[in-house]
Amino acid sequence: MNPSQKKTDRVKILLVDDLKDNLLALEGVLRRDDIEILKAQSGTEALEFMVLHELALAFIDVKMPGMSGFELAELMRGTKRTKNIPIIFVTATAIEQRFSFKGYESGAVDFLLKPLDTFAVKSKVNIFIEQYLQKKELKKIQGELELAVAIRDEFMSIASHELKTPLTSLKLETQVRKRNLRKGDPLAFTMERLTKMFDADEKQLNQITHLIDDMLDITRISSGKLVLNLESFDLCELARDLVERSSEQLGAAGCPIKIDVCQSVVGHWDRFRIEQVVMNLLTNAMRYGRDKPILVQVNESKIGAQIVVRDQGMGIAKENHERIFQRFERAVSGSEISGLGLGLYIVRQILEAHHGSIRVESTLGQGSTFIVELPHGL
Repeated sequence: MNPSQKKTDRVKILLVDDLKDNLLALEGVLRRDDIEILKAQSGTEALEFMVLHELALAFIDVKMPGMSGFELAELMRGTKRTKNIPIIFVTATAIEQRFSFKGYESGAVDFLLKPLDTFAVKSKVNIFIEQYLQKKELKKIQGELELAVAIRDEFMSIASHELKTPLTSLKLETQVRKRNLRKGDPLAFTMERLTKMFDADEKQLNQITHLIDDMLDITRISSGKLVLNLESFDLCELARDLVERSSEQLGAAGCPIKIDVCQSVVGHWDRFRIEQVVMNLLTNAMRYGRDKPILVQVNESKIGAQIVVRDQGMGIAKENHERIFQRFERAVSGSEISGLGLGLYIVRQILEAHHGSIRVESTLGQGSTFIVELPHGL
């Protein structure tokens, strides 16, 4: 067998004959690297193989003691798993051709006479294997399309819900302001109240912008169009800058922050995308670890750079450590935390595009530590 041909990738063909010599002779004709041949010496043994294996074709001898080839075929056609397996009946003499009609009624595809014509056997097998592989590929494509439609529908449902929340809030605020204007109430529009209104509007607009950015990113990732604009920059400097820019958000969340970065780690990365990674981790730390300290570390590592963001929030159960990096997934239910559930999925895709990685270390109730590994450059 060709070492590159995995056993699980080979097409399976079942040979059924009560005579071992006949099985060996047919096996010799059919043997090749991309075929796995299964041999049964009775109808009962053949049915056992059919339960365990997905078959592209079955060669069945017509005359066998106990269960005949036609009886086996009738049983096969009565079961969902086996009814679509193509059958080639093998007969010993031309006289048996009078049974052909019964064979076709049982679902036979073809008949072959013994002694077998090697060229004819190989030609028929090639045709059936090609048909089997085509059907398998079509089934795979159909499955992928169905999954894509399901993901699209789920995405649209979540996105619609998440976008509706800030938009509804803005609409209600606008209606209140219009009523106050009609009433001519000057106290409704003092400088203090106007400032609060604009701050609230900005918060809602930022939420909408963030949701739209996530939607655009998931579209780029799904279509393979996430382009990296690489440049050399200092990751330590970027981390310090992002923490400083987030000071107001950190204060509002009641999260004191400690930043522990080395002198300098320079690499060749996409600055905007790495900012996106760090900001997502910081935002999650504030969201899930509200009123608790956050630690941000940046250090050199064996492969390049390591970023660590640690919170002291609710933590993540071990069985969810991998799930949270998938699409539309969160550490907690959607009713508790808003968002599309795309943040960590996008983070992982960005890091993998840089040939990097991310993992989480966490215990429920004891906070979470997200660890990013980045090579110096592509």
